[in-house]
Amino acid sequence: MIDSSAHIAAAKALLASPKVDPPSGLAALGAATLAAAAAIAMAGVVVLGPGVVIDDPSIVLSR
Repeated sequence: MIDSSAHIAAAKALLASPKVDPPSGLAALGAATLAAAAAIAMAGVVVLGPGVVIDDPSIVLSR
């Protein structure tokens, strides 16, 4: 006869929930920074819009 108690114990160990680390504050800060950068980039696109050209003004010195 096969002793199945070892197999049952191994199966129960696999069903146990894994240990989860607490959320990191640094990860939340990184996500907030990424969201802020994306919001600024999208706002720049909306304000400038397609086809807007910003010419580099030349410096004129007059005496």
